[in-house]
Amino acid sequence: MLKEFKAFAMKGNMVDLAVGVIIGAAFGAIVGSLVDDVFMPVIGLLIGGVDFSNMFIVLKDEAAGSYATLAAAQEAGAVTMNIGLFINAVVKFLIVAFAIFLVVKGINSMKKKEEEAPKAPPAPSKEEVLLGEIRDLLAKK
Repeated sequence: MLKEFKAFAMKGNMVDLAVGVIIGAAFGAIVGSLVDDVFMPVIGLLIGGVDFSNMFIVLKDEAAGSYATLAAAQEAGAVTMNIGLFINAVVKFLIVAFAIFLVVKGINSMKKKEEEAPKAPPAPSKEEVLLGEIRDLLAKK
């Protein structure tokens, strides 16, 4: 049973999948930082200084107060709908989806090039041509 598991785990597809998951996690962290630290502050500035990380609606509030930040609302125990965090997640998804689209498109174009260009059979050498001519002459006699 251990040998079967080892054979299963060491198949090329499993190793490729493991590498893909690890790279995907690292890529997700980079995209998260790109969205949270680069894109959303610029977008917020362009639309009037909105901080998306603090865009929320208080659904239920035990303390009956107004909160300047999402962290303050959550600390007070208020139930919130976190619209800004949802917008951040959507932007992250769109960036990751576009990057995956580009990768798949590149892989598919490389596969098409391989399929479109089958190797032509090599031309016969001079010796083969001469031997063929001799064979044909002998067959006529």
